[in-house]
Amino acid sequence: MWHHSPAHQLSDAGAYMVTGATYQKQPYFNTPERLDFLQARLMEALRAQGWSLQAWAVMSNHYHFIAELPEPPADLAAAIRRIHSDSAREVNRLDNTPGRRVWFQYWDTHLTFPKSYFARLNYVHQNPVHHGLVRVATAYRWCSAGWFEQSAEPSFVKMVTGFKCDRVNVPDDF
Repeated sequence: MWHHSPAHQLSDAGAYMVTGATYQKQPYFNTPERLDFLQARLMEALRAQGWSLQAWAVMSNHYHFIAELPEPPADLAAAIRRIHSDSAREVNRLDNTPGRRVWFQYWDTHLTFPKSYFARLNYVHQNPVHHGLVRVATAYRWCSAGWFEQSAEPSFVKMVTGFKCDRVNVPDDF
């Protein structure tokens, strides 16, 4: 195994946060159509593997999501391979660059403490704001913030948005 490659060992049910990054931080998903495509592939691939998507944010050169695995084994690596291969083929087709490397790596973290889960949930929702894409997370259509605000109980939304997320340790230098 390459020494910089993260270990992807999913043996426990529960919530996981995943970050995926494009190769050399390139903004391959830089149009609304490309972001729509990537977001749809992410949702489809996770659903096909039995994951319950809790939060997501899809940007031009990376994504974050939190998904829950009710019972192992569900193959996260297979879902990520599907997301990455389908989306890479599509942007390479659009750019007429077959075989170009699009994705670099992904990182996953098992969220085992409620405070960690809630802080990361808020972090994912606020990520488009963090990257300066919008002033209010609910205005970014490739993020679950709006869905969360409309779907969750107001008291739960208030609790989650109250969690500080500025110290969350996530690969996010994009």
